[in-house]
Amino acid sequence: DIGIVSALPIELGQFLDRCERVKHYKGENLTFRGGRYDGIRVVVAESGMGYARARKAAHALIDAHKPKWILSSGFAGALLPTMKIGQIVVANEIVDQHDQQMSINLSLASDEANGLYVGRILTADEMVRTVEQKQQLHEKYGAIAVDMESLAVAQIAAETKTGFMAVRVISDDMSADLPSEILSIVGDTGAVRVGAALTSLFKRPESLKDMLHLRTNALAAAKSLA
Repeated sequence: DIGIVSALPIELGQFLDRCERVKHYKGENLTFRGGRYDGIRVVVAESGMGYARARKAAHALIDAHKPKWILSSGFAGALLPTMKIGQIVVANEIVDQHDQQMSINLSLASDEANGLYVGRILTADEMVRTVEQKQQLHEKYGAIAVDMESLAVAQIAAETKTGFMAVRVISDDMSADLPSEILSIVGDTGAVRVGAALTSLFKRPESLKDMLHLRTNALAAAKSLA
């Protein structure tokens, strides 16, 4: 009934814990996990990070399962200083850094007091790490949050005439930069590069504390998304 494309296993892991009869299989270098939630058949395709991977996963998911709806779901970076970790962002428009743009037919209003934001999401080419970068992206594109996959999934949904939503959760806010080591430690598939992690610890031992804090935020965001 519903297909979901997420970049990393941690993003939808707690949601899948709530599903029944969960099974998983691999195909086309992708991992699929599916089950039932309140009688609704759901399958998650773990794409890895980035536009091209998300596009491939969305294609494969629709070809294999033909869901009525497909969602781009997972973590996002806040582009508004009022946003907090664990708050939800739903796109009514998606843009990228190459003048591509899609409007989403969505009858849903923001409820910021209860942690729900509805607005424009930016699909960026690379991970956005610093507060300064986020401020610049908000000013240039008018987006309220940034990810790396949603536009790709939206385009495949439009091409296949499949219902679409982008539902994201804030995993990093604008209170501080992400640690610089994240760009080398976290691979495109979300797997931790052990060698890079050890090198970072050797060069900057306090990076361990930063990474543990980052993981705590990620788990809190995944719980809220679930």
